[in-house]
Amino acid sequence: MTRASRLVLAAVALLAAAALVWVVVGRSEGEPAPSPSGTAAPRPDVAGLPRVPWEGGPAYYDRFASTKAAGWTNPAFFPIGVWYESVITQDDVNKDVEAGINTYIELTETSDMALIRKNGLFAVPSKPLKDYGAETVAWLITDEADMWAGPGDDGWTGNFPGEGPLCVPDDPHKERCGYTVMKTLKDRLPKDGRPHYANYGKGVMIYQNDRQAGRFVNDYTDLVSLDVYWYTSYFACLDGQNWLHWAGEDRCRRAANYGLLIDRQRKLDALDGKLQPIYAFVEVGRPAAEDRRQIEPDEVKGAVMSSLIHGARGVIYFNHSFGGPCQSQHVLRDACGVTTRPAVIEVNRQIRQLAPVLNTQSVEYGFGPGVDTMLKAHQGVYYLFAMPSAEGRPGAHTFALPGGLSPGQVEVMFENRRLPVDASGRFTDTFTSENSYHIYRITP
Repeated sequence: MTRASRLVLAAVALLAAAALVWVVVGRSEGEPAPSPSGTAAPRPDVAGLPRVPWEGGPAYYDRFASTKAAGWTNPAFFPIGVWYESVITQDDVNKDVEAGINTYIELTETSDMALIRKNGLFAVPSKPLKDYGAETVAWLITDEADMWAGPGDDGWTGNFPGEGPLCVPDDPHKERCGYTVMKTLKDRLPKDGRPHYANYGKGVMIYQNDRQAGRFVNDYTDLVSLDVYWYTSYFACLDGQNWLHWAGEDRCRRAANYGLLIDRQRKLDALDGKLQPIYAFVEVGRPAAEDRRQIEPDEVKGAVMSSLIHGARGVIYFNHSFGGPCQSQHVLRDACGVTTRPAVIEVNRQIRQLAPVLNTQSVEYGFGPGVDTMLKAHQGVYYLFAMPSAEGRPGAHTFALPGGLSPGQVEVMFENRRLPVDASGRFTDTFTSENSYHIYRITP
């Protein structure tokens, strides 16, 4: 992803030797999530149900002058970003806007910040770029320091992977200067009140224990994300089998695993009693040279929806493809994205339409095993987002609505369907694949 990213895979093997196993522990269906200390108690829903703890939604951005001025406090806005682009011409912007992109996470030094600003788009670069201004809403500290530098406070040489020794003392089998890297790079950024963002990788997700990973998530950032490309990454599936004890590739290549990335961060983020927005990361090509498959259109949509269901507060697309027959750093703009771009456009359109709903605090309610769900209430109407869980399977599933909700039917949004609801508040629908999702509009 950044200049360090192509060499991350080599660092993984070195880090793994010193890493501790972390087992994915998600919240069971219907089990209330703990409310971090220092946060407001979840207010009851109109149906008498509590709310899922959150960072505050759009109101979170009110604390930063840059995001407040940019309109990120508007409930109709939902961050949809693309990783490390170059914005040179109006045609670049037009293609990105058509795809539903509103934010650039990292940019080339040749990018035209005035052009981004003129078009009402936003940027989160890793340093001040020429002519930057109001479009720059936050600063990126760095990418995947948990992977290439490891968990620790040892000295840092200032090198990135491929530039020479990394940590002091120099022991490539025990890189332990990641916290020093994060602090050093954050301190170099302007002290202008803009929020700080960082992205992490399999160190935080898999190799490190809660104490180690928790420092990365909690000590440096106001916005955070985590990338593991379950659908495409060859090594991610090997790690899933070896570290998480997943049974085979089929268990790895699932949309629901993108939701587990959000769960992991939510768990870590709550450790210090303060919550921040957690963004999803989804690939649109083949991120690494050794990857043996391309992500499919329905897989893109399923990965995004799983992330949202598990509480992602924004979506970032990894726009580079370093493997396979079509390689590009602009997948969503050129021929390499001919199959995935329509899926990105479709799911982003759904996100924009539902932004006022997504920007509300979720209702805490479980709909039984086999499905991942998110229940929202907005202006007197309920919205149920549902898809197969990591342990679930495609097929029919019956949903029992909370007491007090007894509509005669529910609308299946974006599908031109309605389903009958019986007298006990139950309805049944079918999921044709592991990445299928449905969004139900429920009017009491």
